[in-house]
Amino acid sequence: MTRNVVISGGGTGIGLAAAHAFARDGDRVLLVGRRAEVLERAGVPGALICAADLSKPRGARGVERFVAAEFGTVDVLIHSAGGAGYREPAVDSDEPLDVVLHDWALNFGLNTLTAVLLTEALKDRLADPGGRVLFLSSIAAYRGSGSKAYAASKAALHPYAHALARQLGPRGVTVNVVAPGYIEDTEFFGDAMTEERRAQRIAETCDKRAGTPGDVAATLHWLASPGAAHVTSQIIQVNGGAERGH
Repeated sequence: MTRNVVISGGGTGIGLAAAHAFARDGDRVLLVGRRAEVLERAGVPGALICAADLSKPRGARGVERFVAAEFGTVDVLIHSAGGAGYREPAVDSDEPLDVVLHDWALNFGLNTLTAVLLTEALKDRLADPGGRVLFLSSIAAYRGSGSKAYAASKAALHPYAHALARQLGPRGVTVNVVAPGYIEDTEFFGDAMTEERRAQRIAETCDKRAGTPGDVAATLHWLASPGAAHVTSQIIQVNGGAERGH
């Protein structure tokens, strides 16, 4: 049966890999992101696109209206939008607390609010039963990160997902989180990934390789499948064992 799949951050990286996975199944896919030009060149067969800033209520409501017109019901909602702010302009201030405020507000906007606002906007449109909500967290939610704010903004998704799973469970909707480790071939790090840093990330894994967007997309695809119907309120780590510490 053809499903309606909404993917935020669907134009690049993990979101794009997931979009291709669902499109191969013949599902109807809607790619959502801030940059229309990125969505337009994503190349996902048959995909619809909707440009929106999901950190703002107006953006989330815009997607809701688009979904109402094109889909009606959402079978799978995947939150892949986010980042650590590497690609965003720095704050123009000499006050250290201005920098802290900017970093934390930016990260919670990029990673927490984008997921929460879109979920709340589309919550009543989730297939009943059978709907799936999938959040992208990070290994940083477990062990912190250099920016601190990024880790905190991803960790905030965990209790939200648990509460949402309890709320939506009686409707037959599952809610889960996938927490990747170091994933190559994404825009996440911008120009901030050095060879030394990359080697360190890979050395932390048990299988001694970097993750790929396809690794995470395959996990998302399974969590959205009928085989995962009794899996909910879980955080699935996809990091090659790196979170265990090596």
